[in-house]
Amino acid sequence: MSALQQVLSEKIIAIVRLDDYASAVDVARALAAGGIRVLEFTLTGRGALEAIAATRLALGDTVCVGAGTVLSAADAHATIAAGAQFVVTPALRPTVIDACTSHNVLAVCGGFTPTELLQAHECGAQLVKVFPAQAGGARYLSDVLAPLPFLKLVPTGGISALNAQEYLAAGAVAVGIGGSLVSRKAVATGAFDEITKAAVHCRAAVSG
Repeated sequence: MSALQQVLSEKIIAIVRLDDYASAVDVARALAAGGIRVLEFTLTGRGALEAIAATRLALGDTVCVGAGTVLSAADAHATIAAGAQFVVTPALRPTVIDACTSHNVLAVCGGFTPTELLQAHECGAQLVKVFPAQAGGARYLSDVLAPLPFLKLVPTGGISALNAQEYLAAGAVAVGIGGSLVSRKAVATGAFDEITKAAVHCRAAVSG
């Protein structure tokens, strides 16, 4: 399946935001063991490009690996060269969308206002990230989708197993889940089984 098909099928993008990605492959294995197979490594941590490459090499097609917090076309090109199968921005970044389009790679472009979300779509983003989603809540998504039903929205920010289903019911095609899924403490202490348990919990919440 393409990255787009995998996101639409899985309905969860695991956002891995760490200061250092030395344990990236272990984190990816823990997420996959819990049933979450689409994940992004944000560029805010050390070794993000190496994490993408190493995870692709170690886990192959069992996971779909993307890059997050991509702000420039140069960074988009670099992450794609490292093996990123999709690219995520936190804000409206048309140049990043253009870079992804040139490589035929899925762009998940961020925005918040209806104008930004529509512009991201018109610039070529196949999925549009609503961030920070918690600022508007699930009701905000349904309000946006009333006049713009063609948008494929992926809310991110404050999403957990407790509210993920609310956002999907409001019309989201998938959700981005970060801190409540990949705990920095669990990674630091090597408690990868905790990440697997959290993944199982999130998967059950979305599937239910």
